[in-house]
Amino acid sequence: MEITKASIQAAHERIKPYIHKTPVLTNNSINEMTGIDFYFKCENFQKIGAFKIRGGMNACLKLNPEQLSKGVATHSSGNHAQAMAFAGKTLGTKAFIVMPKTSPQVKVNAVKGYGAEVIMCEPNQQAREETLNKIVAATGATFVHPYDNDDVIEGQATCVKELIEDVPDLDIVITPVGGGGLLSGTCLGAYYFKPGLQVYAGEPEGAADAVLSFKSGKVEKAPYINTIADGLMTTLSDRTLAIIKEHVTDIILVTEEEIKAALKLIYERMKIVVEPSCVVPFAAAFKNPKLFKGKKVGIILSGGNVDLTKFGEWFGA
Repeated sequence: MEITKASIQAAHERIKPYIHKTPVLTNNSINEMTGIDFYFKCENFQKIGAFKIRGGMNACLKLNPEQLSKGVATHSSGNHAQAMAFAGKTLGTKAFIVMPKTSPQVKVNAVKGYGAEVIMCEPNQQAREETLNKIVAATGATFVHPYDNDDVIEGQATCVKELIEDVPDLDIVITPVGGGGLLSGTCLGAYYFKPGLQVYAGEPEGAADAVLSFKSGKVEKAPYINTIADGLMTTLSDRTLAIIKEHVTDIILVTEEEIKAALKLIYERMKIVVEPSCVVPFAAAFKNPKLFKGKKVGIILSGGNVDLTKFGEWFGA
């Protein structure tokens, strides 16, 4: 299918009864510190605590009654898992969720709390896919990929659509990038609803596949995976890379220390709960003040499902 302006608008109407229109926050002290006008789109306040509900709900609402009767399935380390579990519960169908053993316990508990069946697997892509394939074969459930799915991308595009409606004179928007579902949706939403709006992405050095793929033009794997941004450990797909190549201005890498500093700053100055993955785009802008100085910069704070037991490890408390 082709994702169009009309299809994103239709997706927004479709999911509106099931999502929050999240607020856009600003912070004077952060703006003064950087010389950048930041507008934070707070998907950490979204239902299930992350933007993923937009894409997951859109994909499930487009299934026919026969498909829904057999359930839905996915593999995810956390937020898409919660989105699909929530969608299953809301639409009265079974959700089968494959999660790696390394998934944050707070996210596993949330998925189970929505009534989904959780199947644990080894923390690698092959194990995820093999486990999921067995479940789909046994149940007939419909697989909704976390990002390599047009209906999911279409739903994620509604986030930047709302941001543009709230801040029409935005110059730039920055998102995190893992598998590229949010970034792809943001690219298309920006293209259709505010042509000329520049799109950047932030990526951890400890999961740097998208930046390599962006440069080479083909899907690459990260040289190594080691980051507290657990939601960004996945690799782009051909589908998401094609959209990103066409529309993204640049992908900026950030270190673990820069992620931790950005996390601390958001906690201290904005008094809101965010997870490490979601501050990566802010960290990218914060380390490049000259690039963004004097601009109105939208940051999509993608989620707030944080494991509080990690605070001591992150901040040395």
